[in-house]
Amino acid sequence: MNRRLARIRAVQALYQVEMTGTEWKQALQASMEDEEEADDYLFDVIPGVLGTLLEIDEQIARQLEHWALERVGNVDRAVMRLAVYEMQYCDDIPVNVALNEAINTAKAFGGDEAGKFVNGVLSNLRNARELGAKNEYDSKDH
Repeated sequence: MNRRLARIRAVQALYQVEMTGTEWKQALQASMEDEEEADDYLFDVIPGVLGTLLEIDEQIARQLEHWALERVGNVDRAVMRLAVYEMQYCDDIPVNVALNEAINTAKAFGGDEAGKFVNGVLSNLRNARELGAKNEYDSKDH
């Protein structure tokens, strides 16, 4: 399974967990096609997102302008949760790759407007993280 398809399956599973309360492995199995096999990526990111959900949601909520996280569509929320997890906890995935894949996934599920919304929120988050890292670096004695 390629990584793009794995991200789609992860978003579907995260969505199903949120909507039905299904255990994540059952949700993942339900999202898979008959011949597909889950790879290690899925067994890392899905429980990883769920295990850091409060932290991830707080970070997303801080970037929303005039919106509450609860008002964000469930699919867009699942896409952004996965992307934030990748951006922060997956050292092998460059931040810009996580961002671009999230935009493409949002477009696939919700069209161009969803892609623009996800882009705006995640770009703000990336920029805030980069600014925070720069400020931390600048404040250290060199």
